[in-house]
Amino acid sequence: MLQIVYDGACPFCSRYVALMRLRDAVGKVELIDARSGHPLVGEVGDLGYDLNQGMLARYKGVDYFGADCLNLLSMLSSRVGWMNRLASIMFSNRRLARFAYPALRTLRNMTLLALGRRPIH
Repeated sequence: MLQIVYDGACPFCSRYVALMRLRDAVGKVELIDARSGHPLVGEVGDLGYDLNQGMLARYKGVDYFGADCLNLLSMLSSRVGWMNRLASIMFSNRRLARFAYPALRTLRNMTLLALGRRPIH
């Protein structure tokens, strides 16, 4: 099973995880809003992951955070649909994902600020 902890208040994060065709590739996918009381949210916080700085995927017992999460999701997703093809091209390359991720995170943070949404507690 694949679990993804993402910011449900972020329009980019929400759309991204909703549009990825992960179920086709991995089967069961659990989408977890980092603003919820889900036990995994507390667990990843206790492990030192700051969910204001990136999303997290847990797959086959391994945690992937930030750019590594984006890279994993792009590799696992099917290539059906324009967004999945674009994500595959951009983020299946680990170096490119790591290069692009800080800019994406900054865009996310600026958008949340503009929308008046607070950081994840």
